[in-house]
Amino acid sequence: MKRALLIALLAVLPLRAQAQNREFDLNASSGWVDTGIDLKVGDTSQIAATGQLQYADAKQANGPEGLPRGFKDVIRNFLLNDAGRGALIGRIGDSDAARPFLIGAQYSGQAHIPGRLFIAINQTSNDSPTGSYHVTVGHTASTAKAAAVATIPAFPQNQLDSIPRRVNDPNGELGDRVNFIVVGSQEQVQAAFKAAGWVTVDRSNQAAVLSGVLATLSKQAYVTLPMSVLELFGRPQDFGYAQADPVRVVASRHHFRIWKAPFQFNGTDVWAGAGTHDIGFDRDQRNNGVTHKIDPATDGERDYIRESLEQTGMTVKSEYMTPADPVTEAKTATGSGFTSDGRTLIVYLAATSNDRATK
Repeated sequence: MKRALLIALLAVLPLRAQAQNREFDLNASSGWVDTGIDLKVGDTSQIAATGQLQYADAKQANGPEGLPRGFKDVIRNFLLNDAGRGALIGRIGDSDAARPFLIGAQYSGQAHIPGRLFIAINQTSNDSPTGSYHVTVGHTASTAKAAAVATIPAFPQNQLDSIPRRVNDPNGELGDRVNFIVVGSQEQVQAAFKAAGWVTVDRSNQAAVLSGVLATLSKQAYVTLPMSVLELFGRPQDFGYAQADPVRVVASRHHFRIWKAPFQFNGTDVWAGAGTHDIGFDRDQRNNGVTHKIDPATDGERDYIRESLEQTGMTVKSEYMTPADPVTEAKTATGSGFTSDGRTLIVYLAATSNDRATK
């Protein structure tokens, strides 16, 4: 009966989509499955799924919509944190910054970025349910003309050089490198980071951050823990953002701070940011306390921020520039060493959703 309903559903899809239908069987060991379908901006994916999974600790079987979320799900490492265990999910591209989305039993949606379509079961690496899903994926190419690529003048070298190379703590100790710039209004910046899966984090002192870290095992709680105050342009960060590492719970999060620069570029606000990736805990060499341990290869976080913004389809251009006196090796305010190629990422945001450009 379910297979008949699936066939009936697909029968109403556009003929071009029917010609490109592909079928897959997913089970507990499938992982991310490459559909072989390359999407362009504006292309539509139609996905239908049937079948059931039975988890050993679940009272009942579930379909592709997944199990209802429960308290224990807060500390589980799901691929898509907001969906239930066992849900069918998808993503575009295989970048670490690619954000999964819920498919469930039926899905139809347009791609806002180009890339290969992947599908998976939303579960932890330790889950081994019995059963499987049968998934049929259709693809309809967009008939709309590609948007024109925006022409943006070169970012001035003198403006880049005017931005301090590093942030400092309230005592004046130099810390993280300023490793990226975003050009856009406050509304554009906030909308882009929200679309990329970043959440805002309140400012707080380091002690408050650490007490929260040590008191919780919740991935979601760890993401939203307050950030310590750091300064640039003589003032604390305007905004702090964080994102949970998709394969860990405690002590691992992508995060950055941004400050509005005291100048504009091409009539648009400029935001300077410092991003690092927490990978554990370390000793604070200023006071022998406990602090976050960052990945010393800080360029990885800079590039992750670029990839996450490009996943939104809200960027029109990204590039790298090198300051006149780049920082390639230094220590944070807490004493941890870090390295870099010295380049600064510059991301330009689209004025509106209608101005999105095809890469």
